[in-house]
Amino acid sequence: MNIAQILTPERVGFDIEATSKKRALELLSALLAEHQQNLTTCQVFDSLLARERLSSTGLGRGVGLPHGRLKDLDRSLCAFVRLHEGIDFDSNDGQPVDLLCALLVPEQSTDEHLQLLATLAEMFRDQELCRRLRAASSREDLYRILVHWHPSDRSTPEPDPGHRAAS
Repeated sequence: MNIAQILTPERVGFDIEATSKKRALELLSALLAEHQQNLTTCQVFDSLLARERLSSTGLGRGVGLPHGRLKDLDRSLCAFVRLHEGIDFDSNDGQPVDLLCALLVPEQSTDEHLQLLATLAEMFRDQELCRRLRAASSREDLYRILVHWHPSDRSTPEPDPGHRAAS
């Protein structure tokens, strides 16, 4: 799966102001519901919030992956926001979250849901991808970085600064 299949430029937010997890979920819900017939921001928010109540979808290292299912949805949707400043997202590592990728899938899409979540989790574990997203200078840059990511894009790890190569 390529994120370009479920993410559009209109569902990307750049340097968005949010002071809480709830507010961030509201903003993501509005992006997901926009231009969707038979889908309201409230429905999306309720779905994302219900999942958050089970346990935080904060992945760690400043990334959140809120997700939910909706009965009346006919295809999977994704929205991404880079927050202006990180917020408390109840992540296991306690770090503030500034990169949020929300996923919404049809209620009956169990296998697809799990595959999409696995792909997105792999993407956002890629430290180079996250670095590039944090350095992006526009919404268009964010979208381009996201849709052109592939698992093979992982750069080789940087050398340990404490390790010196033999001369």
